[in-house]
Amino acid sequence: MKKPLRLRPTGLTIGQIADRTGLAVSAIRYYEEQGLVFPDRTDTGQRRYARSDIRRLSFVMITQGMGFSIADIRAALSRLPENRTPTKTDWENLSALFRSELDARITQMQALRDKLDGCIGCGCLSLTNCALYNKDDRIRNRGQGPRFLLGDTPDT
Repeated sequence: MKKPLRLRPTGLTIGQIADRTGLAVSAIRYYEEQGLVFPDRTDTGQRRYARSDIRRLSFVMITQGMGFSIADIRAALSRLPENRTPTKTDWENLSALFRSELDARITQMQALRDKLDGCIGCGCLSLTNCALYNKDDRIRNRGQGPRFLLGDTPDT
């Protein structure tokens, strides 16, 4: 997982990367430990980052904020080239990996929003209209959690 260390006399310092991305230095070190960025080192051991690492770290921030795991992000980033700055096409290919998962999450969040509006809107949690009500726990054989909010219907 670790890239062999190369000496890079130029490049961005960890402080410059932190300033550009808004990440704490400790977070950048953590992402390095997790194999998400691979800074080179100067002859005195200081980290030096490529400008393309700003995009990598921004991608990490965004996808992690959407709930993707470090392992998912690492797997996706492993598809980017190491020997050159990723192109627009490289990033488009990478984003395609997340598109179907994001679409599914959007659909689920919209359904949750729409169904919760009924409960929150009326404030009564009526047992005949409530999207959370599961009389006699009859839906338990379909899986764990709030099955109606996850897409199941009483008649399926």
